[in-house]
Amino acid sequence: MSPIDPLSEKIERLVKILKRGCVSLVSEDELKKKLSLGRPLRVKLGVDPTSPDLHLGHSVVLTKLRAFQDLGHIAVLIIGDYTAMVGDPSGRDSTRPQLSLEEIEANARTYQDQAFKILDKSKTELRRNSEWLKGFVGEKLLDTMKRHTVQQVLAREDFKLRLRENSPLTMLEILYPLLQGYDSIAVKADVELGGNDQLTNLLTGRKMQQDAGQEQQVVLTVPLLVGLDGVKKMSKSYGNAVSVTDQPNDMFGKIMSISDDLMHMYYELLTDEDLVKFKEKHPMTAKKELASILVERFHGAAAGAAARKFFEDTFSKKELPTDIEQVSMPAGLALSEIILRSGRVKSRNEARRLITQGGVKIESRKMTADESVTAPPSFVLQIGKHQFVKVNISPS
Repeated sequence: MSPIDPLSEKIERLVKILKRGCVSLVSEDELKKKLSLGRPLRVKLGVDPTSPDLHLGHSVVLTKLRAFQDLGHIAVLIIGDYTAMVGDPSGRDSTRPQLSLEEIEANARTYQDQAFKILDKSKTELRRNSEWLKGFVGEKLLDTMKRHTVQQVLAREDFKLRLRENSPLTMLEILYPLLQGYDSIAVKADVELGGNDQLTNLLTGRKMQQDAGQEQQVVLTVPLLVGLDGVKKMSKSYGNAVSVTDQPNDMFGKIMSISDDLMHMYYELLTDEDLVKFKEKHPMTAKKELASILVERFHGAAAGAAARKFFEDTFSKKELPTDIEQVSMPAGLALSEIILRSGRVKSRNEARRLITQGGVKIESRKMTADESVTAPPSFVLQIGKHQFVKVNISPS
């Protein structure tokens, strides 16, 4: 019997960690070869700042990037300030609306702040693709286009769908994969990560690196996270998202609302917890631990512990929390105005929607109308399932 090669055994263990939850890996043999080089790999993730806030769906690929960092590799986070002006067509059934430079810049700052709640900033190389794409478009794009066929582009399922439905497909969108692919050349990526809807773009990067005389990057994709409804992918537009900026109590409560089956996916994609031990736990215990892990990641250990206590006191024991914030309001304000002034919503329209949807209670009584509130002089206002505030009405 031949002796076990310690290096091969280590590489197999590392690949198992990195493959956790992945959908596509092109290719495993290439990844093993790169891991055996004995140097930190350059692991690329490109993100277009097309919206200001991230949700847990966005954090799946960031969590995978952090796994590479924890194994000693370099995260190359590319903020697509140039490609955001084009708009990634992946998975889209229509052209994205054009963003202004001001919107892109504001979103980029927010994305960076939120991404570093997951990534180790000291092990991250932060780049913007306007650094090189302005020159690429002006000097090399035409030559690159000669090496890629229309058939390759139109083979994409999202493009096929839009053509069948006669939905507009712009020339810029067709060129998008080449712009993203050139990012890989510019940063000399060893590995590129992305959602599974990004596979075509990532494979284009491999071919472009080969054309440029570089070693091809390994491509690793992760699934699109299913939202709280257990049906559609997580999206703010579907109302099934957990934002990374959600308040601790809200985040904890949302995680507790997911199904047991969905909880398994969240554990696999959003944590590095032992899945065997997770399956041995009672579902309620496992779900509370998952919620605590995620709240702690984005708000700190103290917030995670406090959110768990809040949930257990409020919902498990049917008690009101003991540390409810107190606010003072003048008499005669409409209920929507009180909710707005409490800081729990961003507009009166949002407050009114909550009221009409039955999501507002005063002293456990469901409110059905946006009426003036004059009594009682002090009451507990519940907004949604997880937000409480004690309102003290000042005398006129």
